[in-house]
Amino acid sequence: MIKLKEAVIVEGKYDKIKLSSIIDGLIIETRGFRIFKDERQMALIRRMAETRGLLILTDSDSAGFLIRHHLMSAIPAKYIKHAYIPDVLGKERRKEKGSKEGKLGVEGVSKQQILEALDRAGVLCEEEPVPQWEAPAAARKIEKADLFRDGLTGGENSARNRRLLLEHLSLPEHLATNALLKVLNSMMTYEEYSALVEKLLK
Repeated sequence: MIKLKEAVIVEGKYDKIKLSSIIDGLIIETRGFRIFKDERQMALIRRMAETRGLLILTDSDSAGFLIRHHLMSAIPAKYIKHAYIPDVLGKERRKEKGSKEGKLGVEGVSKQQILEALDRAGVLCEEEPVPQWEAPAAARKIEKADLFRDGLTGGENSARNRRLLLEHLSLPEHLATNALLKVLNSMMTYEEYSALVEKLLK
């Protein structure tokens, strides 16, 4: 079992059941789109954000991202960490039909994929004064201009290039540019990013 300080936010009870077998910590459901109207549940989530911090782990489909963005609009970014499961096509066993986009949710992906998502979010690493991947404070960060220069945004083949990168890193296709930058900078150095882009896209 992985012990987490942050309260983990998931969409529904089956996600919670799945995570309960993997982590030792507080897991809170949004109850799907009910979070848009459930003031008490949102008040609880805000309280947990201020006292423990949040880790948002919603599905990788558009509905999951809608819930994630709703939480981001209601809670200061300093209290939030993000974990993203990869896009995996399929259907959960308990369901007669798959999701609208045909992707597995948190409950349907493997334990290993969840652990990798938590690791990318930085919650499985031991706390250190300087993370192992990070050079001194002056280290070059990956920026929006780099994504544009490397053909990941704003270009004719950007959608294809971005999809290749996201698939390689097991990240969902709906990841927005700002979120992608945060994830990339938490996963690798600028030099590692450049080498990966060179390998995948050039």
